[in-house]
Amino acid sequence: MDTLSQLRNELQEEYQTTRKFFEIYPEGKNDYTPHEKSMKLMPLATHIAEVVGWADTMLKTSDLDFANTDYRPKQLSTREDLLKALDENYQSSNKALENANEEDLNQTWALKNNGEELAKWSKYGSIRHSLNQITHHRAQLGVYYRLNDIPLPGSYGPSADHQGF
Repeated sequence: MDTLSQLRNELQEEYQTTRKFFEIYPEGKNDYTPHEKSMKLMPLATHIAEVVGWADTMLKTSDLDFANTDYRPKQLSTREDLLKALDENYQSSNKALENANEEDLNQTWALKNNGEELAKWSKYGSIRHSLNQITHHRAQLGVYYRLNDIPLPGSYGPSADHQGF
């Protein structure tokens, strides 16, 4: 089985679907949130764009320790910024998957906080988890759009907005 090819194909599909959502990102709604405990719209979309780049990080590292990193989420403010970040992150993850070999996927990768292991997977498992995260958070984005009367693009087929329901 060519696992890397399958991961690249799935990443491409998720990227293309996410790009459709970002192309209709509502300017002027960056601070919208449906609930006080929910993320604001732009930070949520930014997070999705960044998750698209996680395969690159996961293939090049053995872990991410939140307490011992200089990583900070990007501060994006426009649809154009969002699309650019998505495209760049897709390209970096796609290139990392193209340059990887099947054995790389068997190595472990972990999330940590100050050395304490929070979660651990094979690199294959961590990449699969990130692909699931893209889908999960894009669904959240769809709820935000729906609550703002923004017609939804299809994800895995036509949406109700494009079928006349």
